[in-house]
Amino acid sequence: MEILELTALELGKKIKAGEITVREAVQAAIDRAKEAEPAINSYVTLDEEGAFAQAEEIQKKIDAGELTGPLAGVPVAVKDNMCIRGQLTTCSSKILSNFKPTYTAEAVENLKNAGAVIIGKTNMDEFAMGSTTETSWYGPTKNPHNTAHVPGGSSGGSCAAVAAGECFGALGSDTGGSIRQPSSFCGVVGLKPTYGTVSRYGLIAYGSSLDQIGPVAKDVSDCAAFLEAIASHDPKDSTSIDRDDYDFTSALENNAKGLKIGIPKDYMGDGLDPEVRQAVLRAAKVLEENGAVVETFDLGLVKYAIPAYYTIASAEASSNLERFDGVKYGYRTEEYEGLHNMYKKTRSEGFGPEVKRRIMLGSFVLSSGYYDAYYLKALRTKALIKKEFDKAFEYYDIILGPAAPTTAPELGKSLNDPLKMYLGDIYTISVNLAGLPGMTVPVGKDKNGLPIGMQLIGNAFEEKTLIRAAYTYECATGKQYETMANISRASAGGISDGGMGAADAAMDKEVR
Repeated sequence: MEILELTALELGKKIKAGEITVREAVQAAIDRAKEAEPAINSYVTLDEEGAFAQAEEIQKKIDAGELTGPLAGVPVAVKDNMCIRGQLTTCSSKILSNFKPTYTAEAVENLKNAGAVIIGKTNMDEFAMGSTTETSWYGPTKNPHNTAHVPGGSSGGSCAAVAAGECFGALGSDTGGSIRQPSSFCGVVGLKPTYGTVSRYGLIAYGSSLDQIGPVAKDVSDCAAFLEAIASHDPKDSTSIDRDDYDFTSALENNAKGLKIGIPKDYMGDGLDPEVRQAVLRAAKVLEENGAVVETFDLGLVKYAIPAYYTIASAEASSNLERFDGVKYGYRTEEYEGLHNMYKKTRSEGFGPEVKRRIMLGSFVLSSGYYDAYYLKALRTKALIKKEFDKAFEYYDIILGPAAPTTAPELGKSLNDPLKMYLGDIYTISVNLAGLPGMTVPVGKDKNGLPIGMQLIGNAFEEKTLIRAAYTYECATGKQYETMANISRASAGGISDGGMGAADAAMDKEVR
């Protein structure tokens, strides 16, 4: 088996056994990245020299028995909104195009402590504002399954890199679905943990009450291992939570017996592509056949999630992005007259259209006379949405639905209609508003060969329940991950239609 066809855990085992060296693994990933990058544009920076230096150091520690973890020697990538000391960290924005931090994000430090090799920083929507990875100052990332389509966003670079075999796992950030939606579009596994599980120290903020770092991986086992590596209590992050249990890989259990799964009727109605609906229902049927109880129910307030989210996220963004003014770091306009003119020209030239749009919206809803009417009302709606989830989790262990209403759209289609792009987040943003964990697992393809993802939502701190269900599905259907070579020759048929009658019947059940 070729190195690139291995999962992260399979590679880690072979490195520890001495069958593959860390340098060989890094070389394979970098060679693939160089081959794929002209077409896909997953990376903002590919740190070849630094990766080989890390590989040499890590190999010595493995040989000496100092590094024994499952991810030791595994090449990974990091989204370009996470600081790495001395390495370019741009948020895919012109305004930070020359910024090199003096410290490293805690999640990245944890990954390094696990022995992973950071080979580069991945492309993203500028300041994580977008759903397609087309708003990047460095140009759009393309979907490895079809380069005429987007990979999703804002963690599109991380998801595309994993899907294309340019790394064995990656870190993304999720403010309103930015790990789960691109994972769905790219056919990989992505997990957004409970808010506070992974430190946000060193993550350049978009919406501070919503942002959360999480892993993107080839399969469920890898995803659990990466989450286990990066999750920790961090006193440097005031929102970090000290959890009793970080042993996420112990949930890799092929057994859904006793799990109660609810499918919100609102998630399966108008606006959902029929092929996505069928694939998600087939996946639900698989879990039912493996011991889960599957029912439909009404999840209220779904229609209010998008306006509440964009009001809160834009307000927090307008505040967080005030610091980028050309004074202490980052881009500064070359010609200006006086301090205020320098501010205006720097920000006008440094920020892209989508970032400016959200800053203006956020400044508006926080302004005098509109604060109560919009921002406070959105916060109250956020609290009500959390109550609705609390009510649902009194009955169910998992909420199941699609990760996105369609498969990956064509490049350029979403940017022409920002409202349509915002509506693409309808199934994911409630999870961030409620601070819950969510996970995307590939469940098939549409007629054009584009991946379809199923989203699993759990109660707070119930990542292990999601991992268990996802792993059970994966074991029952076979691993969905494909190498770059397999992607290029894959058929467009996706999963067969067997069992749809029974799955559709499940949609008629009522809440007990």
